[in-house]
Amino acid sequence: MEFMTIGQATADLGWTFYGPLLALVGLIVLGVPIWVAIGLGSLGMLTMTETLPLSVFGESLFEGINAFALIAVPLFILTGDALVRSGLSDKLLDVAEASVGGMRTGLGSSTTLGCGFFACISGSDAAGAAAVGRMTIHRLVERGYPLPAACALVASGACTGILIPPSIAYIVMGLVLGMSVSTLFLAAAIPGVLVMLSVMTTNVVLNRLYGFEGDRAPFSWRRWASTVWDARWALFVPVVILGGIYSGIFTPTEAASVAVVVVVLIGIHQGRLTLGDIPRMLESSARVCGVIVPIIAVSLPLAQTLASLDIPQTLVGGIGGLTESPILIILMMIGILVLAGCVMETTPNIVILSPLLLPVALSVGMNEFHFAILMVTTLGLGFITPPLGLNLFVVSGLTGSSVLAIARYAFPFVLGMLLVVLLIAFVPWLSTWWL
Repeated sequence: MEFMTIGQATADLGWTFYGPLLALVGLIVLGVPIWVAIGLGSLGMLTMTETLPLSVFGESLFEGINAFALIAVPLFILTGDALVRSGLSDKLLDVAEASVGGMRTGLGSSTTLGCGFFACISGSDAAGAAAVGRMTIHRLVERGYPLPAACALVASGACTGILIPPSIAYIVMGLVLGMSVSTLFLAAAIPGVLVMLSVMTTNVVLNRLYGFEGDRAPFSWRRWASTVWDARWALFVPVVILGGIYSGIFTPTEAASVAVVVVVLIGIHQGRLTLGDIPRMLESSARVCGVIVPIIAVSLPLAQTLASLDIPQTLVGGIGGLTESPILIILMMIGILVLAGCVMETTPNIVILSPLLLPVALSVGMNEFHFAILMVTTLGLGFITPPLGLNLFVVSGLTGSSVLAIARYAFPFVLGMLLVVLLIAFVPWLSTWWL
């Protein structure tokens, strides 16, 4: 396999490039909001390198968020909020517990399955950790789990929020790389379920070692059927979302808007929601979008500047100069993504790193959808790994348990998820079967 040399890939890069890049990293380390750091870094790089007109910055800010697919982000967040406020999320958890609660470690398994159900609707990790954590952590502690272990289980299960479709991360990935979001959702189905199963399996192993859950309720078909019927409207929501997307009836954005209407109407019909709740739901969703959308907007000028400087080609040549082994190159990409996920949120990682690493992935024969699934799954580890570990902080805020104590219990789940990452990396069929 032949690679371009660095000299062929790009012109020499001086402090006009490295200065703004180091300033960007320094601002992030100092705790400056991500969107401010990236925005200043992008502006500085454009000004100093003079590779593109400065007007590109303003144009990209608008064009980057003027995308139909991006409308799905606030709509899915709004759907998740409505799901919690209407009590439908409780119904989903009841179905999960009735389905697997009779197994050994049944409550832990049903908690993870409940996170998966919530992921099928909200597309958000933090929302899943907060919603499921409020309902299950105290029950897990009563069943025999130490508080940090219960928090770690919920935080790990909630990682499925960006891995099981519909996922906000895949919407952003599709926007940045110009890929079909519906196809990304299809490709992510098996890998997302595998991550959920890895969390369940890891919890079973930990229970075998430490015996957290001392008792279990026997499985009952009568109870299961009754619970499913009682939760029929809650189960109808993911059917509408995923069924509409995979059947081609809806685009992801249209599916998100339909889901909002369906959940709100169900909540009002059952008396769990009122028209007065809608402004509060809109405000809550706007707060979350106010974090995600500015990052996307300011990251795109940076991506354009890096592309104009031939940084992706430089990266391909640099990695190719270290080794020609596709296996080692893929492992190096995984290592980069694991480290990036530990220190920065998924959205800026996708916007900044995906255009850089995609040429590397293509150079070793990976399909672009295979790369996208591998990248998002690997970045998912960052939600339960310090120092960022967003899910760790969410469940810590709910319970008051130490983040480091939760992280220690979360470590086995990181290993389990890492095995799935390696499986996805070296068994392409898992994310390209639909081809």
